[in-house]
This record gives sequence, structure tokens and C-alpha cells, in this order.
Amino acid sequence: MTGHRVLVVDDDAGLARALAINLRAHGWDVTVAGTGAAALDAAAGARPDVVVLDLGLPDMSGLDVLAGIRGWSSVPVVVLSARQLGEDKVDALDAGADDYVTKPFAMNELLARLRAAVRRAAPADTAGPGDPVVEAGRLRIDLARRVVERDGVEVRLTPTEWSLLEVLVRHRGRMVGRQQLLHDVWGPGYDHETNYLRVYTAQLRRKLEDDPSAPRHLLTHPGAGYRFEA
Repeated sequence: MTGHRVLVVDDDAGLARALAINLRAHGWDVTVAGTGAAALDAAAGARPDVVVLDLGLPDMSGLDVLAGIRGWSSVPVVVLSARQLGEDKVDALDAGADDYVTKPFAMNELLARLRAAVRRAAPADTAGPGDPVVEAGRLRIDLARRVVERDGVEVRLTPTEWSLLEVLVRHRGRMVGRQQLLHDVWGPGYDHETNYLRVYTAQLRRKLEDDPSAPRHLLTHPGAGYRFEA
């Protein structure tokens, strides 16, 4: 994967420099920011394909940077943090992060996660005649154009939200196991990250269901998986 732009946000100059060297060696176009303010400026100016974001910045919380980016952009954001508690991961995912990598990390793993994040965000090919459209109550889901409408109004989904919805819709009427979902949406090595599914399913329900607390379409099989019902 070459030619993609990545914004690295980390106040550890040594780590940021090492990341930039490694990423450039693998064909990435790298921009580095050491503060939250610089990160927000770079996100708007450089228009990266993916952002690597540290949570511990000197001038503001990384979550505030994430909120600032999410206010106008759905660019994939991979959090890179020394914080390893489960609630930190959930907070970051709830705030709109697409993935969470803990320090220390293996460079090949980070590269794989960045590639996966960019793939999820890649635009679909131009739709042609006969492309599958799924009608579900007030929802209209165009799998080819990657568009969801509710009562005729397009619903804005992040790349990760779309990927999760797409897998469930393509298997509509059937339960999809948690490990299959984690593998299909996030990739190998995520078998135990079930909190990702809980967070992103809740986000989809808030956007798509009439009553997120009593969903009609995005259903949970406790301890087993999820199902989309049209």
C-alpha cells in the first residue's frame, strides 16, 4: 500500500520520528504533529487517509482532538496509547476512534491495522444496474454505493460503522458470530476485542433504530453474535 497519507500525532519526538521513518520506508506520505492544536490544523490541511493519535498530548486530551476531527471528518483514526485499561479503549471507541493500539507495539502490527483502516474507508466502485438495495422499515441500504438512508435522508456513518453494518446486512436474517465479525471488520488478531462490537453496534443503533433500547433491525444474540433483520 503506497501513496496514502498518514498523520502521526504524538508528543514523544523520538517515537514520532521513528514512526515517520518506518512508515515512509513502507511507502506512506507522513505528516507529524506534536500537539493537539497542530494535529487539528494538519488534519484539515494535509487531509490524511488515516490518523495515528496519541491520547497523552501536552495541550489537550487526545479525545478532544478526536472530537474535533469527528466534527467534520470520517477519516479513520487509530489511537496509539500507553493506556491499557479496558475503559480507556471503550472511551476512545465511543469518541469515534476506529482502532486502538497499545504501547509498546510491533511495527508490523501497526502497519497492518493502518492498512485495514484505509481499506475500510476506501470508496466503493461505481455502482451499476442491479446493485443490491436492502429495504428495512424506514431504512434503505445500498450495498454497492455504500449509502444508508433513513426516511430518505442519508445517514452519515464512519468507515468502521459501515463495514460492520455491511457484514450484518449481507448475512441478514442469520446470526453472525462475534469472532467472524471481528475478523471481517477489523482483521486477524482481534478475536478478543468484543468491546469493539458492543460500542459500534450501540452507535449504529443510535443512528438507525427508532428506539435504540429496543432495536428492530440490529439484534444481539447474547454471548454469541449479532443479526440484522429487515
